[in-house]
Amino acid sequence: MTLQERIQLMARLGVYMQGTDAGWENTKARAYRENAWFIPEFINRSVDSICTRFLQAPLLEAWVGSYNLPDTPAKVQTVGLVMAGNIPLVGFHDFLCVFLSGHSVLIKASSKDEVLIRHLVEQLSQWEPSVAERVAFAEQLKGCDAYIATGSNNSGRYFEYYFGKYPHIIRRNRTSVAVLDGSETRTELEALAEDIQLYFGLGCRNITQLYVPEKYDFIPLLTTLKKYEYFLDFHKYKHNYDYHLALLIMGNKYYMNNDSVILTENTSPFSPVSQVHYQYYNDAAAVWDRLKNNNDIQCVVGHGALAFGEAQRPSLGDYADGVDTLRFLTAL
Repeated sequence: MTLQERIQLMARLGVYMQGTDAGWENTKARAYRENAWFIPEFINRSVDSICTRFLQAPLLEAWVGSYNLPDTPAKVQTVGLVMAGNIPLVGFHDFLCVFLSGHSVLIKASSKDEVLIRHLVEQLSQWEPSVAERVAFAEQLKGCDAYIATGSNNSGRYFEYYFGKYPHIIRRNRTSVAVLDGSETRTELEALAEDIQLYFGLGCRNITQLYVPEKYDFIPLLTTLKKYEYFLDFHKYKHNYDYHLALLIMGNKYYMNNDSVILTENTSPFSPVSQVHYQYYNDAAAVWDRLKNNNDIQCVVGHGALAFGEAQRPSLGDYADGVDTLRFLTAL
């Protein structure tokens, strides 16, 4: 395929993903059955984001235009792709990058999120049989020319050991934070609540820590977050909520809650499911300066930074960890 043909195939996939094909609907239902964190609402939200922000021909053409991609690389490489599984189709952007670059890809899908991506690759292969020659799945990645691997800090050490001698991108734990100044509108707080709770807060772009000024009034935010009370209907979320609330009570720790999410003061940017950490500040400039070089932070939401409600709506050029995946692939 030429580059233009690959772009058009991806645009066609976007139309398919937004449609109601019975096979696709059954696949989404199966993904939920096999992973209770992937509720239908969140699968559809992820699919909609991918289709509207990624899989539009004009967007794809503008994106790849600055890379001078050839129809076929001078030497086609096999790229091993280790996908995460924290939110539905979280590894799709990496797959898209490799596919458009013209290289071959060998995918190690997460056991938590393999149903959706396998179906989409099968659909691509039905439309264009040559896809099957360039895209494959494996339980172990061996003999690849380069690797892109996403996982935890612990798995990152293994990735370094096994893939370190090859060209690679290795991603570890990251999370996102919001810097509030107390002037946020109701609309902005509603958008922030979505940044916090979308996908049950499991994504690296979900807000897990708030920086707030001294004497910040949490009541409006807690009231807004009550929108997500229905999360307690899902047993996995409720077990986390009950467990972490019990830990705080037994530890005699100060906390605030609204019967669906817990706020507690903590310096760690990483918070467990159902809980959000916060820190007070009296020097906003110092906070922004500290966050600039923090390798634990994926993105920052707030006035003067990423807009509220945009954390989980990355565009094609919003690369994980700030590493330009397509540039890496074109340099192989």
